[in-house]
Amino acid sequence: MSGIKLGDRLLILGAEDHALIAALAGKAGLTGRACLLDASPAVTATAATAVEREGALVETYSAPWTMLPFDPHDFDVVVIRNVLRRLAADTGLLCAQEVHRVLRPGGRSIVIEGVGRGGLGGLLGGGQADSEYRRTGGATHALEAAGFRGVRTLAEREGQLFVEGIKAAS
Repeated sequence: MSGIKLGDRLLILGAEDHALIAALAGKAGLTGRACLLDASPAVTATAATAVEREGALVETYSAPWTMLPFDPHDFDVVVIRNVLRRLAADTGLLCAQEVHRVLRPGGRSIVIEGVGRGGLGGLLGGGQADSEYRRTGGATHALEAAGFRGVRTLAEREGQLFVEGIKAAS
């Protein structure tokens, strides 16, 4: 679903899903570039070790979500894994704007987030925060407000939500 190809320049925001990071970095391959960024240096270091153990190569960075240390148009694809839902709405928008800045024209951003359950199970497991996040538009709203076009939900299954947005080729 990520559409990452050999040779792509890939940025992954959020370093907690080691298996996903390794799989995506492997798709970009040796001819591409795979970068991993998390706001926590400790989380980034742990992920770097785990991803290397999986046999993938990834450049690691730690920086605030709202100040990505990359030049404009550096990446073909940015994957945001469980980051936006943890941020305040204004910080999430600033993060999405930074993602838009570092993507090349025609580049894609894919947001992958765990989603809460509905009903009583959702209330007991943090469903109120999930409901508030969804009520305010969640990842879709953040990407649209940051200037992405064609924002759409790709899928929601097995507790995961996949949202995609394209940077206009202007």
